[in-house]
Amino acid sequence: MTNPPILITNEPGASEADTAFVRKGLRQFNNQFIKDDGFQALNLFMRREDGSIMGGLLGDIYWGWLSINILWIDDRLRRQGYGERLIKMAEEEAFKKGCKAVHLDTMSFQAKPFYEKLGYVVFGVLDDLPVGHQRIFMWKKLI
Repeated sequence: MTNPPILITNEPGASEADTAFVRKGLRQFNNQFIKDDGFQALNLFMRREDGSIMGGLLGDIYWGWLSINILWIDDRLRRQGYGERLIKMAEEEAFKKGCKAVHLDTMSFQAKPFYEKLGYVVFGVLDDLPVGHQRIFMWKKLI
């Protein structure tokens, strides 16, 4: 008896259900070796009174770490302390949930000095991602 052929497809618009299925499969595999990751999303938003979004921080908490995936602030509100407030709020929430550290990445044309000012240190760099720039990986221990 032979297995039916497996098709590999490229689906840029894949459904949330399909991507969640793959994530769940990886988590189940990982749970054979380590305890449940305790995955939780951490989503902080800056909103006007009318509810419109002016910025935010999107992250994930798992295995005692906070992963900051996206930090964005509308250009009109930059350099007014909102970024620092978002980071500090995310760190506080992560600490309350038992996290010991945070990791993130930024680009050489983005916010490396900003993160360094907040105590983050570089642990890795990929050159030419994108070409002519660097992708910079940083972390910080939570106290």
